[in-house]
Amino acid sequence: MENYIILLVLFTVYSFLGWVLETTFASINAGKFINRGFLTGSFCPIYGLGAILIIKASSGIDIYIEYYYTGVLISVLFSIILVTALEYITGFILERLFNCKWWDYSDNHANIKGYVCFKYSLLWGVLAFFLVQMVHPLILKIVLNIPFRIKIYYAIILGIYFIGDTIRSVTDALNLRNVIINYSNFSVKMYCEKILQYKRFFIAFPRLLFLNAGVINRDIRRILNGKIDKIKIVVKNKF
Repeated sequence: MENYIILLVLFTVYSFLGWVLETTFASINAGKFINRGFLTGSFCPIYGLGAILIIKASSGIDIYIEYYYTGVLISVLFSIILVTALEYITGFILERLFNCKWWDYSDNHANIKGYVCFKYSLLWGVLAFFLVQMVHPLILKIVLNIPFRIKIYYAIILGIYFIGDTIRSVTDALNLRNVIINYSNFSVKMYCEKILQYKRFFIAFPRLLFLNAGVINRDIRRILNGKIDKIKIVVKNKF
């Protein structure tokens, strides 16, 4: 049981670190704070799951590969395949579930249906190397030194939180999809209000596009940009 608890703790830690990485990168590019991720909280589960897969795969490879550098190379290559597959499957499922594309690499070379591309696959390989060689040994040492009872409490609390946040985020995304599908049933004012109610998704995923809805996607961006401009004017007048 302790091994599963440790895995859950590691999953939450790497989900948080993934959120920090994504948010930092997006905020620097945008010149302002951008809360990245599908969940409302400070976690990106795809990073947590990817990290666990990489760690487990690397541990298995170390058992069978005698030479260190050969093992590292195979571990990185296998990690690239694993994380790329995870990203593709996640993008595919999200698109089928919500009828929209949450990220799109179509403008990048060597992409597969916009879900994955060669550039970011290489980046996952670099991150996997640093994870296995530097980050994970330090994190694991800290986690192992935490008393088991505290780890259980931590796992229970975070587990409940993840379930609640996931339910809320999925519900919000489904509600947003229904608003887009049934946009003709709303007045212009109500439609704008409902779009702005879920603006965090568009801020977190700048390339978020609803399938077969070119005009609607354009109008959504106009609504969001108009609201953001109004907010900027109000804040500027206050100071």
